[in-house]
Amino acid sequence: MRTAYHEQLEGLTNRLGEMCGLAGVAMERATQALLQADLVLAEQVISDHEHISALSAQAEEQAFVLLALQSPVAGDLRSVVGSIQIVADVDRMGALALHVAKIARRRHPQHALPEEVNGYFAEMGRLAVELGNTAQEVLLTQDPERAARIQEEDDAMDDLHRHLFSVMMDREWKHGVTAAVDVTLLSRFYERFADHAVEVARRVIFQVTGRYSDDDGLPTIR
Repeated sequence: MRTAYHEQLEGLTNRLGEMCGLAGVAMERATQALLQADLVLAEQVISDHEHISALSAQAEEQAFVLLALQSPVAGDLRSVVGSIQIVADVDRMGALALHVAKIARRRHPQHALPEEVNGYFAEMGRLAVELGNTAQEVLLTQDPERAARIQEEDDAMDDLHRHLFSVMMDREWKHGVTAAVDVTLLSRFYERFADHAVEVARRVIFQVTGRYSDDDGLPTIR
């Protein structure tokens, strides 16, 4: 029974890792769609999101079945409860990539972004993919030390998010209110994607060590 339980738990972890990878791919494609005004890529992200949602529902059901049938305790209970929480975080990462793609689609054939901020979003997209990949790695390896280092990547995202506000507040901003709203929303989507990746890392630390506080050096998600 215990062998079967741990195989099921490993299967759940692998499914969560797959979801993280798909969320990273979705954000990469959404960023390309955004920067290139590529309608085909935007539509692909939107249609592919159904697969992430299906995996999310399957993972959540799998976790609740483990809780109901195996009655885990101690470390096993932490693993299952943490997995249920991770499902929500990774599902949200996919949804944020979806939001980026929808803005790219809405503004097509025009570009949603003024050319002068393209570089910021190219870098935010790169960081988001890196964070998604790191979250996937942390999930699959259950490495709390690697999980703690994810903060450095998130700090870079936060810096870009803050700097974009200074760009829009500059008196030389000449792109109007609509562009400012799009830039604000998009920047927030990337920043939140990073926050959820960090939260995945925090939950892995909790699963492995039983420690789930600000002492791990990771900020609590807002």
